[in-house]
Amino acid sequence: MMISKEMAARLNVQVNHEFENERSYLAMAYWFESIGLKVFAKFFFKQAGEERGHGEKIAKYLIDQGAEVVLGSVAPVQVSFKSAKEAAELFVKVEVKTTTMVHEIVEMAVREKDYATHDFINWKVGEQVEEVATANEVLGMVKIAETPGQLLMLEGRIWQMIEKG
Repeated sequence: MMISKEMAARLNVQVNHEFENERSYLAMAYWFESIGLKVFAKFFFKQAGEERGHGEKIAKYLIDQGAEVVLGSVAPVQVSFKSAKEAAELFVKVEVKTTTMVHEIVEMAVREKDYATHDFINWKVGEQVEEVATANEVLGMVKIAETPGQLLMLEGRIWQMIEKG
């Protein structure tokens, strides 16, 4: 194995976290769809796919380094929300937590002088800057929408976010 057992274990934690994020965003997508906000739903389906891709990318790195991929048990995720604001707040919380976890991997790689993992995980550092900014943008928009009609109007802006990314 080209990386330490500790690093392999930590990366496996991240793989499982990314798949948990996927499930959180799927739950948000289904909830938005159930209340008729189809574009918000599409946005979160897209986010879920990105999270799955992140988990798969880290798992592939583990395999490439000669480590085993260990999938843990699936934790339940929040499936219903009182409001779009509550869902958007969770979106921010999930992305901030993910950022903290990625930074921990970077710190561990530096401590271990694991240059390969440090180089590999840098894509995720940059990705998290974008993800937190997007989550905060969505939350900011939802906070100013005071009525269901305004939320419907926001779907046009969410559509633009889907198309650009």
